[in-house]
Amino acid sequence: MADRNTPRYTVPSLTPQQGAKVAAILQERLNSLTDLHLTLKHVHWNVVGPHFIAVHEMLDPQVDAVRAMTDAIAERIATLGTSPVGTPGALVAARTWDDYSLRRASAIEHLGALDEVYEGVITAHRKAAKDTESLDDVTNDLLIGHLHELELFHWFVRAHLESAGGELSTAGATTEKGAAQKAAAGARATSTRSAGAKAAPKTAAARTSSAKTTTARKKK
Repeated sequence: MADRNTPRYTVPSLTPQQGAKVAAILQERLNSLTDLHLTLKHVHWNVVGPHFIAVHEMLDPQVDAVRAMTDAIAERIATLGTSPVGTPGALVAARTWDDYSLRRASAIEHLGALDEVYEGVITAHRKAAKDTESLDDVTNDLLIGHLHELELFHWFVRAHLESAGGELSTAGATTEKGAAQKAAAGARATSTRSAGAKAAPKTAAARTSSAKTTTARKKK
């Protein structure tokens, strides 16, 4: 009996078995990107704080772009002769990652968590591109095109977490909450240093003024 996941037909030059293998790789990416665009929208709704509007408006174009990626992947799965699955229950049953863990939180905390999210999605997308490299040029090209956009969006997120020296405040984090906490701590440290730098010239000026006053008194 034929495997029910093996299509009766697929694209020219691929066997049905190869088509099924590529489609299975794509289904996993479909699940991941569906989860990503819902997560981005969730952050869009739940971000608060001084940088709310900048992050709120930055995320919607990413939501739209990632949603378009899911459509392209689903249509490629269908082209390969199998059925793309996009129902919520199937996604939850198939995914190997936990639900996004932050609710209402500051912009910097959400950006820290999204750094971790994007890192996981991009790493898995790169593996999928590698796994399809020798199987299907069209699918491989599709995934590489997605990587260009995903890595660009990741850069947008990381630009908020990067120091002038090129260090990420989330470096070493392995969970969303851990990355969020590191990002918040980094922002506080930067704010403290900035406040100290602003205060220092005033203190120096005060000392100079005091010295001048003392000298004037001595002359009198």
